[in-house]
Amino acid sequence: MSNEAPPPLSRLVRDLPQSGIRKFFDIAAQMQDVISLSVGEPDFDTPWSICEAAYEAMKAGHTHYTSNSGTPELRRAIGAYLKKLYNVEYNESEILVTIGVSEGLDLTMRALLDPGDEVIVPEPCFVSYTACVTLAGGKPVSIETRAEDGFQISVAQLEAAWTPRTKAILMGFPSNPTGATLTREAVQAIVDFAVRKNIYLVSDEIYDRLTYEGSHTCVPSLPGARERTILLNGFSKAYAMTGWRIGYACAPTSVLAAMTKIHQYTIMSAPTTAQIAALTALTTADGEVQKMITEYNQRRRYIVDRLNKIGLPCHMPQGAFYAFPSIAHTGLTSEEFAEQLLKEEHVAVVPGSAFGAGGEGHIRCSCANSLEKIEIAMTRIERFLKKIAKTLPKSAAA
Repeated sequence: MSNEAPPPLSRLVRDLPQSGIRKFFDIAAQMQDVISLSVGEPDFDTPWSICEAAYEAMKAGHTHYTSNSGTPELRRAIGAYLKKLYNVEYNESEILVTIGVSEGLDLTMRALLDPGDEVIVPEPCFVSYTACVTLAGGKPVSIETRAEDGFQISVAQLEAAWTPRTKAILMGFPSNPTGATLTREAVQAIVDFAVRKNIYLVSDEIYDRLTYEGSHTCVPSLPGARERTILLNGFSKAYAMTGWRIGYACAPTSVLAAMTKIHQYTIMSAPTTAQIAALTALTTADGEVQKMITEYNQRRRYIVDRLNKIGLPCHMPQGAFYAFPSIAHTGLTSEEFAEQLLKEEHVAVVPGSAFGAGGEGHIRCSCANSLEKIEIAMTRIERFLKKIAKTLPKSAAA
């Protein structure tokens, strides 16, 4: 038997960092009395009407494959939903049902990119964005958004980041982790830039329903956008269906056909019972969604107000369910802050560095926990800040 070591794994995968979100979630799971503000998952259970529809479907024997693209009924319902909310039209051949937005993002990058193609990614951003670009052979080109500017994207930044190798802009609004949203005028400016440069727009709109101030702008609804936009969305956040793993992608037929080709070989089809549940979500659960939005809004206002009062400057997020306060004045890196807070006060947050270099100096606090637990977590964070203030140089503590 040979003692020779097996061949090395893919360099691409070896060089890929672990998710900073899961790291702190996994540590917290091994500890007692931890209040987790780390994972972006609704604390609500899936509305019972949705669960019951899946249960009845299984009893009726609907446990077999569907078409690769998803059931016609669900795709038609998704099209009707987008038409009703945003006046953007997609037919069945332009909608693909996926294993959450995560698969949709992976398919998009693999369908669009050749080795060395560049994708502009505003940061801070969801941890999967740059990873999916890299795994598809592309090169993520980050542009930094800042709290003092409301984490907005400027066309000047896009111009500076563009090169002849740029293939797409990948963005998610409302934003995870910052909670920022974009005005219709700001989105139109980005669309106009993409038209001028003849590049794609990849728009992750999983938090669209969780918009508290103003209204959400669906990117493909704007002039010039639909023919170059891949719209990604799903049911995890608004409908509290994270474990069902069900999402969708909408795109021009040629792009969607390429994505579906990959989907055929890697997935076959999204789970049948989850598709039936998603159809029920679209047709019966809007009242439950509104109740959850109201609760998130109440928590959002409390957590931001409390963070500012205890000395962590925080802008008011307009969407999603996160607060993204600055911890820069503490003199700690975001990872040091999160590690010490977890160890000393048993509160789990995510270091801003997990969301790219632009997130350093911040932490992400999820509002997807009960108000009672959030109140306790804020008290613990305040106590932690008082403790570390005693160890800081006067210039840092000021």
